[in-house]
Amino acid sequence: MDHPGSIALSFVAAALLSIFYKVFWASRANLLPFPPGPSSLPIIGAFRQLPTKHPWLTYADWGRQYGPLVHACAFGQHIIVVNSLKVATELFEKRSRVYSSRPDVPMLKLMGWDFNIGLIPYGDKWRRYRRMSQQHFHRDASQTHRPIQLKKIHDLLRGLLSSPENFRQHIRTVASAIIMSTVYAYDVKPINDRFVTLAENAVDKLSESIFPGATAVNTFPFLRHLPGWLPGCGFQRFAADCRQMIDQMQQAPFNYVQQNMREDKDSQSITAKILAASEARGHTDLKMIREVTALVYAAGADTTPSALATFFIAMALSPEVQKKAQNEIDAVVGTHRLPDFEDRPKLTYVEAVYREVLRWRPVLPLSVTRETSADDVYEGYFIPKGATVIANTWAMSRDESMYEEPERFMPERYFTADGNLNDDQVAIVFGYGRRICVGRYSAGNTVWATIVSILSTFDIAKAKDAEGNEIDIDPGAYSDGLVSHPDPFQCSITPRSEAARNLIQSTAEDVEL
Repeated sequence: MDHPGSIALSFVAAALLSIFYKVFWASRANLLPFPPGPSSLPIIGAFRQLPTKHPWLTYADWGRQYGPLVHACAFGQHIIVVNSLKVATELFEKRSRVYSSRPDVPMLKLMGWDFNIGLIPYGDKWRRYRRMSQQHFHRDASQTHRPIQLKKIHDLLRGLLSSPENFRQHIRTVASAIIMSTVYAYDVKPINDRFVTLAENAVDKLSESIFPGATAVNTFPFLRHLPGWLPGCGFQRFAADCRQMIDQMQQAPFNYVQQNMREDKDSQSITAKILAASEARGHTDLKMIREVTALVYAAGADTTPSALATFFIAMALSPEVQKKAQNEIDAVVGTHRLPDFEDRPKLTYVEAVYREVLRWRPVLPLSVTRETSADDVYEGYFIPKGATVIANTWAMSRDESMYEEPERFMPERYFTADGNLNDDQVAIVFGYGRRICVGRYSAGNTVWATIVSILSTFDIAKAKDAEGNEIDIDPGAYSDGLVSHPDPFQCSITPRSEAARNLIQSTAEDVEL
């Protein structure tokens, strides 16, 4: 019987040979240089310089030092960081054939997240899953979600009225409620909902596992074959716990829909429609349907609360912006009703506020990593096949050639000299090319409708302590991970008027699906 130490040593030796081959071959497969980047040491390369906390900040620093395209190498893995929209458009849009796949991230498979089309490599499975998702979330299909969105947003307004101090919980609930109702025809409980808790825990674990350098097994893939009882292999237990959560996250709401369909209680949820259409065709892939519907929740329930929390910070810190948006709403909509989607074209300043929320603090400061499927050359620099490519959305949102005073919350930047909205819809936050976010229309509608509904009925300001002093909010205090959330903060949320209070309360009876 082989000794565990000998087995581990064999894996290490094989890994070192692989590293040598990759570095040697890539550096000689083309006489062109790699893009500039941090200095490398033998074998480990720039591993020690790879950031594990708020990596977008380090990558942005690299961009200022080395340029919009940065190269680093760690243990033979080439990493390319894209820090400008121009380069991102050239690579991800115009050369999508090369830049549309995803790297093999061992922890994703170990954790059970390899069902998510946002994370899996480009191929047949990706195309099948994306096609099913696209059918229910393209621009026109997303309009059918509007009644549910407004109903749940009105629920949010009543929650803010009754317990404004719990606003972070309320915005998490509204995001979950819209998705769960749309996808599963399920009404979530305001607090401690079982389905929501399952998904939130699984998504939280995902954020801890996918940045280069964040988890040992992602840097040393051979570790995935080692047993969990070996020292340093605790990731196996972490992954096993997540797999169990993923299974429950997929299965529990799916079973709920199937039961409701058997009882003729649900024919309108996305899951029910997919199941019915599949059965009519005589081909039902339950696993695929279960996974596609689960990934919709996973994608939206974490990102929307981040954007809405940023909105609260921005309004508390920018009262003049808030007042200008409220004046526009009062002029266009009036104070006798709540805004609707039909008002959107006329509410240009509110539209600019929405865009600035997305830009000012990007929900995903880094895009999900890509992998090159072939060698490429860009402006004289060699990018090898198999390189990990990261778009630094944070750096692009701070590009002063596009955004003057980028740290300032300034909706006016989206207007032309003649007072019309410009063409910048902050598309960088939704991705590029073949990997652009499938749910961008529905997600954008949710964020916009929530923003305009809150602005029409509430004033947001800094909270005050017992002595009446304003409590500061740090606009730069955000969490690490794939989705970045504001750290806990306080703010004051009060109805704009007694009429606004009455309008909110009336939604309990007036809104019907």
